[in-house]
Amino acid sequence: MRVAVVTIAHGRRHHLAGQHRMLALGSRRPDLYTVVAMGDEAIVPLEDHGLARDVVRIEVGAHGLPLSAARNLGVAHVVAQGADVVILLDVDCLPGFDLVAAYADAALAMPGRLWSGPVTYLRPGAAVDHPAELAALDRPHAARPAPRPGEMLVATRPELFWSLSFALTPATWQRTGGFDEAYVGYGGEDTDLARRATAAGVELWWLGSARAYHQHHAVSSPPVEHLDAILRNGRLFRDRWGEWPMLGWLTAFEERGLVRREGDDWARA
Repeated sequence: MRVAVVTIAHGRRHHLAGQHRMLALGSRRPDLYTVVAMGDEAIVPLEDHGLARDVVRIEVGAHGLPLSAARNLGVAHVVAQGADVVILLDVDCLPGFDLVAAYADAALAMPGRLWSGPVTYLRPGAAVDHPAELAALDRPHAARPAPRPGEMLVATRPELFWSLSFALTPATWQRTGGFDEAYVGYGGEDTDLARRATAAGVELWWLGSARAYHQHHAVSSPPVEHLDAILRNGRLFRDRWGEWPMLGWLTAFEERGLVRREGDDWARA
């Protein structure tokens, strides 16, 4: 059984280094570790604690980071190398000690499902030397289901799926169709994938033993730097699924006078 971890990166090289080390020291080391570098030539192949990472590259276009296309490229790359299970992990996420093992076991035992694990947002300054230490920092995000280690929970709300941490087999990935590359930049592609997975008969499940820990970095709330991408991707989602995603962000933009409602549409104010 070959298990692959795929992440995408543009900058955040310190976070990438932390992820690499935690993967190398986990209870099950991935057989393949691939980073898709989005327009960042400073990200290079290297080895850490016996785990090699390879790098594939994708250019950044005028509309922002090609998050969907980069993930698709990474999955295609590891599947071509014989991966039996593919784990997609955000570059900011440190894997818990058993994350790779838990995802691998679940995906192979129940291959027709899309698996997600709880994610904890670490506080500023949090640092660990070994993934086993992360359990002491466990505080899963309150807005997502968080089964305990050893528990599994069917997802009743596909809109809560996010791409920070998830896993599936290549056959299940093919059933979902992967990420829609019409989504460029921030927002919408996660919810779209969950909708298409559900439409294809792929069940979404939460896996308590696959815990990840998001490294702290400064963010804006609402993410005003992504406003145009959120409008563009949200409109694409609306045209396909009949409703707008990311309503929390849109409402926050509206309260700040940055966008306005126009019937069933949102536009810059």
